Amino acid sequence: MQVEALQMTPVRPVQMSAESHLGETERAEETKGFSDYLKDALKETNQLQLDSDRWNAALAAGQVDDVSQVVIAAQKADIALQLTLQLRNRAVSAYQEIMRMQV
Repeated sequence: MQVEALQMTPVRPVQMSAESHLGETERAEETKGFSDYLKDALKETNQLQLDSDRWNAALAAGQVDDVSQVVIAAQKADIALQLTLQLRNRAVSAYQEIMRMQV
């Protein structure tokens, strides 16, 4: 009897799916990847920055009655930008840590 060595990686990709015989399982929509979430977050941060710029321009032109709206837009943009910068810093730090690992 010949014994084959165990393989840690499967020969072909494992796909898991299950369907109910009762017909209650719906097809899952295409799942978003990490890069999609990252792109969406960056677009939203950029949009908040643009909105803040528009509010500031409207304030300078005298078209804004309530200054608090301008301040709120500026704070939203600032918080989103700070979060984005912190995420970037953490990603760079993690990359540097991985590069320092000895293999």
